[in-house]
Amino acid sequence: MIILIKALQLILSLSILVIVHEFGHFIAARIFKTKVEKFYLFFDWGFSILKYKKGETEYGIGWLPLGGYVKIAGMVDESMDKEQMKLPAQPWEFRSKPAWQRLIIMMGGIVMNVILGIFIYSMILFAWGEEYIPVANMQNGVSVDSTAMRMGLQNGDKIISVDGGSVEKLNDVFVKIVFDGAKTIQVERAGQKVDITIAAGSLKEIISTAKGDLIKERFPFYIDSVLSGGGAEKSHIKKGDQFIGANGVLMPYHDQIFPFIEANKNKTCEFTIIRNGDTIIVPVKISEEGLGVHIVLPGKLYGTKKIEYGFWASFPAGYNKTWNTLGNYVKQFKLIFSPEVQGYKQIGGFITMGKVMSPTWDWQSFWSFSAFLSIALAFMNFLPIPALDGGHVLFTLYEMVTKRKPSDKFLEYAQVVGMVFLLALMIFANGNDIIKLFR
Repeated sequence: MIILIKALQLILSLSILVIVHEFGHFIAARIFKTKVEKFYLFFDWGFSILKYKKGETEYGIGWLPLGGYVKIAGMVDESMDKEQMKLPAQPWEFRSKPAWQRLIIMMGGIVMNVILGIFIYSMILFAWGEEYIPVANMQNGVSVDSTAMRMGLQNGDKIISVDGGSVEKLNDVFVKIVFDGAKTIQVERAGQKVDITIAAGSLKEIISTAKGDLIKERFPFYIDSVLSGGGAEKSHIKKGDQFIGANGVLMPYHDQIFPFIEANKNKTCEFTIIRNGDTIIVPVKISEEGLGVHIVLPGKLYGTKKIEYGFWASFPAGYNKTWNTLGNYVKQFKLIFSPEVQGYKQIGGFITMGKVMSPTWDWQSFWSFSAFLSIALAFMNFLPIPALDGGHVLFTLYEMVTKRKPSDKFLEYAQVVGMVFLLALMIFANGNDIIKLFR
């Protein structure tokens, strides 16, 4: 069921982004009185699932869910309609339009994806605001994974700064290390300030593990609610109980209790609990699902900072968030070509994207992912690769500068090369996903 929910969210998100992207080309073409023969969600090679014609344009849904397209008359595109290109150019065709108009038509999809990203981020901020736990509130410091430990961090460290610059959110630490190339982290440890140097090779390890739990909030293990039928209910665990140890070993924090629970499933263990100021020992049977409790989350324990936005104020905030997201994405993209990091090994396809989706239908999470994906789609389409919008833009700019238009035959060959490259990239990305599954 979880896989189905994630798949539906991913399909819906991609469908929205594709329709908006192709609408950008469509509306720009219509403004310059250029004929649009087809407007399709998904590809209809061989046949389509649904289609209808209105005016001169056929609208439809194809059977192959790998994007979508608009077929603009007189343009060398993925349709590879060579017969049309052999005929004399007509006034309503793309190839008859001035270079500046063709440039705008090709940029229409990219522009619409950026606008969509700004709009979604703005509406997210308007509807939900921005809420996070300030690093300064984390009185018990952070919990770290094995990668962070090898970097020199320890459980309980209190983050002071990164490269000497203050950090407001915990995620800022990850961003500064991975995207900005930070070299040092300053922490408070046992009352002393400690300067940690990020060793060479750490970035590659962070990228390769890609688990998302490099550094997290460290917090005590309080019970928020007890689930019916679980081991905790049978042992009369109550809301407000604080777990501080197990089997005689002191474990006051969640990052200590959780691994113990995972390692002792289907066993009865003795947990040390503080209840109403008294310390008691309670035996609890741990099932495959765990204790059968919900714990108090760190935001409730430490307090959060929430920034709320009015309708009009949300737009400049959404604009800033869009460009910050784009900037970080470009920095992330550069890591693909880094010999040290070898980020290309982490390129993923549909399975990777599906994993990011929420296991429940969470609209805030859905729209956040869609906004990010819209920005990523805009950037990827801007790359000067034949068969992408950026390839067409490059050839049009060449024409505008040199006053010489590339031949239709050259554009056809370039389109084929670009499509083969993109197909190979898609196979590589989804192949990486399959390899990771077997690992």
